[in-house]
Amino acid sequence: MDLNRYIASVPDFPVPGVDFKDITPLLADVTAFDWTVEAMAATGRRVEATKVAGFDARGFLWSAPVARQLKLPMVPIRKAGKLPRDTATESYQGEYGAESVQLHRDAIVPGDAVLLVDDVIATGGAMRAGCRLVEELGARVAACAAVIRLTGLGAQKQLGDYEVVSLIDY
Repeated sequence: MDLNRYIASVPDFPVPGVDFKDITPLLADVTAFDWTVEAMAATGRRVEATKVAGFDARGFLWSAPVARQLKLPMVPIRKAGKLPRDTATESYQGEYGAESVQLHRDAIVPGDAVLLVDDVIATGGAMRAGCRLVEELGARVAACAAVIRLTGLGAQKQLGDYEVVSLIDY
């Protein structure tokens, strides 16, 4: 499927010089969205994931249906301060500044093989922080998956040790 038809480029958003990739046309097309969910689920099956972890907030749009498709638990990776129980925290440098992500400490256990899911991998900072959280809790990163990977922003350096699957690269 040619996903270019469902990704809108928005120049100078949210700041001048950024060519934002808008996924809302993809979400509006049931067939295209279903295709992306199935493609990510196929990755989860191939790497024998036991859990799916999705990033706050747009990563949830894919991680929940992928987890349902695979009949696996879905683990939310949230921005700092959004989870109510004991959390593990990892900080990173995002596209627009310092960020932190968290997950519940009891959501991932040793022996889990976790498929991390997001809408976009840009610098790789958030995904790398998610990988570190998974490993801190004794689990294995099965793969990192995203609808879009923005090449040339450093993600390859951040994620070189992990399998990264994207459905479209820009």
